[in-house]
Amino acid sequence: MRNRKKSVIVSLVMSAVMLFGSAVMVPAAEDTKLEDGTYTALFETDGSMFHANEVCEDRGILTVKDGEMTLHVTMVSQKIVNLFCGSADEAQEEGAVLLEPTIDEVTYDDGMTEEVYGFDIPVPALDEPFAVALIGTKEKWYDHEVTVSDPQPLSEEELEELSAKVKIGSAKEDEV
Repeated sequence: MRNRKKSVIVSLVMSAVMLFGSAVMVPAAEDTKLEDGTYTALFETDGSMFHANEVCEDRGILTVKDGEMTLHVTMVSQKIVNLFCGSADEAQEEGAVLLEPTIDEVTYDDGMTEEVYGFDIPVPALDEPFAVALIGTKEKWYDHEVTVSDPQPLSEEELEELSAKVKIGSAKEDEV
């Protein structure tokens, strides 16, 4: 009777593995890190006013160098003035290092061009939400949660096509 119970349990476990795959029972491998290179990646936030420009189709350009990931996100306007990796409270502390915008030029399908801000955001991990605070033209800090996922390698041809839609500029210079 005892052997029969063990046999039934083993059969159930094996059936579950066959149905759901062994990934259910095995933790993710460490080799899921991206190789150095350039990718596009999905940029998702918890805010309707904080998102990638429509030309970018909710994606940014993810650069991986020496295992460090940075996502360049082209915004919809110049109304987000700075970003901070962390909370709004931390962003206001003395010595906080704010992310400065670049001036990106986007070209819409109708041929219209516009200068908008872009930001290079350090990405601590893929598929895991992290805190990003922003300050806009109204000079008020807001807390947001960001997730970067679905990295797709960019070929030279795809990079050229994307560059025709979005020209990533240099850092915004402070007005004197």
